[in-house]
Amino acid sequence: MKETRTIRKLILSKPTIEGAGVHLKRAFGYNEVPLFDPFLMMDDFRSDNPDHYLAGFPWHPHRGIETITYVLQGDVEHGDSMGNKGVISSGDTQWMTAGSGIIHQEMPRGTYEGKMEGFQLWANLPRTHKMMDPRYRDIKSGQVPVVKLDSGAKVKVICGKVGKHEGPVKGIIIDPEYLDVSVPGRTEFVHATKRGHTVFAYVIEGKGRFDQQQDQAVGNGTVCLFADGDQVKITTGDEPVRFLLISGKPIGEPVAWHGPIVMNTDEELETAFEDYRNGTFIKQGKK
Repeated sequence: MKETRTIRKLILSKPTIEGAGVHLKRAFGYNEVPLFDPFLMMDDFRSDNPDHYLAGFPWHPHRGIETITYVLQGDVEHGDSMGNKGVISSGDTQWMTAGSGIIHQEMPRGTYEGKMEGFQLWANLPRTHKMMDPRYRDIKSGQVPVVKLDSGAKVKVICGKVGKHEGPVKGIIIDPEYLDVSVPGRTEFVHATKRGHTVFAYVIEGKGRFDQQQDQAVGNGTVCLFADGDQVKITTGDEPVRFLLISGKPIGEPVAWHGPIVMNTDEELETAFEDYRNGTFIKQGKK
């Protein structure tokens, strides 16, 4: 018999300021390590006030992690130390593996009406892959399968699998799943999960029950971290719910984290920042 996951922990996202003055909500971060292993942090940068996001995230380094940026509305301009540049637009995702090191910038530009909606997730890399070559996977909205279930629920499959439909992002070390799920009112959504994987949901619209043993409905801006099990089951009352459902295989290694760099030891952190100061941070792909 399949075991349905219950809620291990609920976290309400908290307002914070990052980059050059971007107002956002942090779903979880440094204080939650290692609860979310292999994930490190998730930020919600939805806003309809350009003054809260236009300053963006100017040039900064990353090493030892992956950053996943998913845009619902608006544009994010990006560039990096390897000469790459472009724009992530509404519905697009960028899966960046920093690996041995990259210096980049991300500048939210919003819509013509001044609206910006997006999320950034940080995923850790195991010791064996901390110093791998950096790489990008840019996924346009048209590449993402949209699965409409018999129940009326709709799932955008960025990474992972729903039925016979598989997302375009593959070959990631932590074996992740990244789904954007919309469930109508008075509906049940059930999705299989891998035993032993960390699974969480982040509510972005509406309200739903994420634990069938509790009567509590969970609303916008809340993280639901699940206990282990074979599946998740989400039900709605009169109100629909939309959420990101994300999972990955835990790494189970020490985390040494300072700012945009995450390694296994303090000595490795010191080396990374010394490389940055000395101009030797970029190990691969210089142009």
